[in-house]
Amino acid sequence: MSWTDRAQPIKVGDTVAYSRQFLQSIACYTGDMPQAKGTITALIPVGKDVTLAEINWGLPDLPARVNVKNLVLVKSIAYGA
Repeated sequence: MSWTDRAQPIKVGDTVAYSRQFLQSIACYTGDMPQAKGTITALIPVGKDVTLAEINWGLPDLPARVNVKNLVLVKSIAYGA
């Protein structure tokens, strides 16, 4: 996969995870959040600079909607894939 493909914005159907920067900012190093991977089912624009991703994590305790700024594509450079 090319660098250009791995740096594309998040879209419906993508597999995502929480970004390392977000997890560190909330001091989350263990549990489900750092290991979670989910599929985006919808993108919901909330304002000019905020878009929420509706995510099917397959885990009951994770939020269904997350700001896209706190996510990375599993196939992205930021994820390390």
